[in-house]
This record gives sequence, C-alpha cells and structure tokens, in this order.
Amino acid sequence: MKVMIEELHARGHHMDVIRASSSWYIKADSPHYHTIHIPQEPVFEDIFGEFLDINFKAQQESASALTLIKLAKDMFSMMSNIHYLTGEMVIQMLEDENLVKYLLDAQYDLVLTDPVIGAGAILAKYLKLPLVLNARWNIGGEGHFDIAPSPLSYVPVPGSGLTDKMNFMQRVKNMLFYSLIVFQQRVLVGRHYNAVCDKYIEGGCDILTLHQEADIWLFRTDFVFDFPRPTMPNVVYIGGYQCKPSQPLPAELEEFVQSAGEHGVVIMTLGTLVKALPSEIADEIASVFAKMPQKVIWRHIGERPSTLGNNTLIVEWMPQRDLLGHSQIKAFVAHGGTNGVQESIYHGVPVLGIPLFFDQYDNLLHLQEKGAAKIIELANVNRHTFEQGLKEVLHQDSYRENMQRLSRLHRDQPITPMDHAIFWVEFVMRHKGAAHLRTEAYRMPWYAYYSVDVFLFLLTAVGLLMFTTAIMFRFLCCRGRRKIKNKQQ
Repeated sequence: MKVMIEELHARGHHMDVIRASSSWYIKADSPHYHTIHIPQEPVFEDIFGEFLDINFKAQQESASALTLIKLAKDMFSMMSNIHYLTGEMVIQMLEDENLVKYLLDAQYDLVLTDPVIGAGAILAKYLKLPLVLNARWNIGGEGHFDIAPSPLSYVPVPGSGLTDKMNFMQRVKNMLFYSLIVFQQRVLVGRHYNAVCDKYIEGGCDILTLHQEADIWLFRTDFVFDFPRPTMPNVVYIGGYQCKPSQPLPAELEEFVQSAGEHGVVIMTLGTLVKALPSEIADEIASVFAKMPQKVIWRHIGERPSTLGNNTLIVEWMPQRDLLGHSQIKAFVAHGGTNGVQESIYHGVPVLGIPLFFDQYDNLLHLQEKGAAKIIELANVNRHTFEQGLKEVLHQDSYRENMQRLSRLHRDQPITPMDHAIFWVEFVMRHKGAAHLRTEAYRMPWYAYYSVDVFLFLLTAVGLLMFTTAIMFRFLCCRGRRKIKNKQQ
C-alpha cells in the first residue's frame, strides 16, 4: 500500500501506519506517515521459508498422494499459525490502554487495511470507523466470493487452475476447491479472529462479516485481466494502479541494455519472497540464457550458477517497472505475482511464467488464456522446456501482439486507476462511509439468502393444495358412488 499512501500524502492527508516491529517492508521512519510500532518477534519470514522449501520439494519430485496431503497439511498449519500470531498482535494492541486512548483521541476518518489478515478490520470495528479494504484477497481466498454472487459453474476458484470455461469434471473440481476455501476461512483461520471479536467487540462478530461490512473494497484487478463475473457496487477495480511510465535507467544498466542491439533483452525475477531457485534448476536456466543472442538481466540472490554466460547480468535488485517500459525488453520471465503481471500488461511485454505458490499460477493462467503468456511449472523446468518456452515467447509474434492489445485496453480508461482509488478513499472520508453501496445480504441467514425457506414454503403450499385437491376428488368420487349405489337399490 506504500504507493497509495505516498499519493494520499501528496494530496494533503495525514496517516498513522500500524506496523509490527519485525515488518519486512514497512519502514519504521518515513516522511509520508507516522508509525505506530507493535512489538513482535520476526517469525513470518521463517514460516514462509519453511513453506517454500516444502513447496519446491513437492513440485520437483513426482508428487504422490501422501506428499500432496503433507503439503496441504503444512500449508494449512502455516496459514493458521500466521493468523494466530496476528490475532495475538490485535490483543496486544487492544490491551494497551495508552495506545487505545491515542487511537480514540486521533479522530481518524477511516481505516485502510489489507484484508489478507484480519487485524485492520477488527480495529475499524473497535474504533467504529469506516473501513476500506485494499487487496483482492482475504483470509481465506478471493474477496468476490465473500460479497458477490459467484456461480461456481463459470467463476473459477483461485488455486483450482481453471478458467471460466469448465466441463462437468472441472465444475466438480471447482466445487471441491471452493469447499477447501470455506473450510480454511471459517474453521481453520477465522476462529483466531472470532475469538478476539467475542472478547473485545460489543455483541461479538466474525471476521467474514467484518469484511462484508466494509464500505469500499479496492480490488487490484480489472476485466482486461480477469474473467467476467458478477460484482457489487462497493467493489472498485484498480488493477495496475501502481503502474507508471518508465523512468530512465541508471547509466551502467542503460549501457548494458543498449549493447544488446537488435536482439534485445530478457529480464527475469521471481519476486521478493524467493531469492533464488534450487541450484540445479538455476544452472539449467543459466545454460539456456548463455546460448541466447539476447542479453539477460536476472535478479538472483545466492550461489552464482555455474553455467552462467557472458550475456547474463546477475543483480540483487532491478528497477522492474523501468525495465519493462524500455523498448529493448523482449520478454519477462516471472513468477506471476500481482505487481509483475499488472506491470507487464501496462508495458505490453509478453511473459514466460514459472509459478511457485499462492495466486501465481492463476495470474499467469489468465494471461495464457488471453494468448499473452506461456506457463512452465517448476517441476517441468529443465534445459529443453525452458529453451523451448522462451523461444516461443520471443519469436511467436502473437504473444507480443496479444499483450500489447491488453495494454491498449488497460490504458483506455477515463481516469487512471490511482485517481479512481483515491477518489473512493476520499469519498468515504467525505461521507463517513458508503453504506448505500453495501448489500445487506450478509445479514441474512444462509437459508434466507438462498431462498431455501421460500422454496420449502412454496413446496409445502403446493403439497397441501395437491393433498386437499386429492381429498376433495376422493370425497366427491365416494359420494358419487354412494348415490349410484342407492339408485341401483
């Protein structure tokens, strides 16, 4: 949310940012906001590290049913632990009388938070403030499924690897994945937050309802990228809101890029959570790069690949946005994170995707379905598959043409996604909420929402009518028979 906070600050708003003292990315000091520190041990990085090791192993090996079950168990355990620790952090905040007094006295206009963890939503409820959510994801999965009609017949569940065109067995798979999401959200994760709600929120609450009560939900996606689906009035689509025109590269990097000549440059990065691939896979990839006529810029931290060629520049950090906007960049080898996918669309650069975990496969699948990317799963990455995939993306014109078509569609908007996002944040401030855009469906019990009670009532009414009609016919028939019998006598 750093990009949005900087923009809000530039427009004259004042912000307090609550951060764990062990936060990876949120700086303790900033000219754009005042920081409130919550003491916390640096445990999250260790948790993700363990999960990455398990995930790599599962994808590299021929995954048996037992391996997959163990992976699912470890993933659920990791997610539960993260949300338990977050719940403990909320308790720590609400037990701090000085902090609570400061938060109440500050007279904030709203709470802007990421719904992937539940702390911000609980805090907004406790402080009785309007709530704006800034992410597509929540504690259990994808936010649309919490607030909008989501027919499983054509709305794929993230993680299922499905598109909006499903046959019967794929619809069965989609239903099973949705069941796992519901289990994770309501049973595995939600209980940690619900216990906090019961203790500190008058009348109690649950985390799902808190998210459904949000005034505005800023979704970092749009329908250039996403599959069409039902939505709601308080969902604001801001896909690519962090994207900006590229800036000039540092002199040394610009010189390297220009030295590629007509062949151009390939860039590769697997995001901030993954510093390096296993050495055997990195060596395979490096050997392919070494044979290419293109120059390569590769964000790689760790042991230097033994097969690295002279055409490949290894860096610990790269100006990804500025590189993607450079005319010399011909392809982007990426893991499929949200930022990278949206920036590749904005700049029109085709993608060779190596998804690792979470939403990355689904993100890349959206691009592949639109003809703008090719996916190679980690388990299938070797010298042959990587070279074949990279050459396909580089030399088949359809990939670049399709991505540039998506770029034109994405850019053809009346206002920029950032301006759209800021307008709705300020709208909530001006009107102290946006309850008129929020459906009241979440207040309904499930049987009323799905009209099960109406169906049973109508079924009962029809049954009674049919039963009454049958009784009447039987009565009239019996009476008629008696009259005939009396006449005959």
